[in-house]
Amino acid sequence: MAIQARVRLTQYAHGGGCACKIPPGELEAAVARLIPKRRSADLLIGVEHGDDAAVVQIAPDRAVVATADFFTPVVDDAYTFGRIAAANALSDVYAVGGEPLVALNLLGWPRDVLSADLAAEVLRGGLDMATSAACHVAGGHSIDDPEPKYGMAVTGLADPAALLRIDAGRPGQALSLTKPIGSGVLNAQHKATGEVFPAAIDVMTALNADASRQALAAGISCATDVTGFGLLGHLFKLARASGVTAVVDSAAVPLIDGALAALRAGYVPGGSRRNLDWVTPHADFGSASEECLILLADAQTSGGLLVAGEIPGAPVVGHLIERAGPAIIIR
Repeated sequence: MAIQARVRLTQYAHGGGCACKIPPGELEAAVARLIPKRRSADLLIGVEHGDDAAVVQIAPDRAVVATADFFTPVVDDAYTFGRIAAANALSDVYAVGGEPLVALNLLGWPRDVLSADLAAEVLRGGLDMATSAACHVAGGHSIDDPEPKYGMAVTGLADPAALLRIDAGRPGQALSLTKPIGSGVLNAQHKATGEVFPAAIDVMTALNADASRQALAAGISCATDVTGFGLLGHLFKLARASGVTAVVDSAAVPLIDGALAALRAGYVPGGSRRNLDWVTPHADFGSASEECLILLADAQTSGGLLVAGEIPGAPVVGHLIERAGPAIIIR
């Protein structure tokens, strides 16, 4: 730990966590050419709607889930960074209703600047998180990179008859959110000041395993995880794919302790503003304040699941209605 006390990992990256994602509009334009004209019947979830993972059926009662996720440091502590990045990668499997089976490390490391001991701490954090998810870690790939980056490629299993999809939302369903939001603004403050926010770390290192299993047990078929495109961005994708309008009760959306204060102090990731700009043409914001909208669009790292249905312990933050003009309405 003495090594980590002398090094602030966030200072070696231009962004941090899922806030360093390519903006959603640019990303969709880039991957549009990957959408096949005719998808194979065994590819149950592909690239069409931006689901969280790919799902391929391999037997009548079994499907393989595949995903990859990595990013630059969101916290200064190497071990904690590894835990957060692994939880975030594992979340993609849970978001489609799967169970992780095996993961491969993805590591980019500025070896002439940061020690191998620090890299080992990042990998140890990822291993411990995967172990807590009963997921094997079996090797991976590393490169010499000007910025530190870490994540995982994760393979899992799922029941093809019980998946969580981004395009399965239906009018009349409630919208549940399983984690509070605000990690983007808190991580921005951490990067600028070095101040540690335990509440944000607790949120980012919490697995979405229980939420996924509860959703499946309740017969729910629509969900997505809330990460770099913010609550509004991921909700827009869900509403668009499902052909519905989402109504959000902004007062019901839970915030991580300290998030509002961080916003008011001016710590706003560029990704959060880009998310808001992307969603604005497709939304009716009513009388919502700018600070409310920034938080709703805040770029999350290892966020919770947004579920079309009600699950125990998760606040209901809105509902779906028949398509009525904009994709999102804020109340």
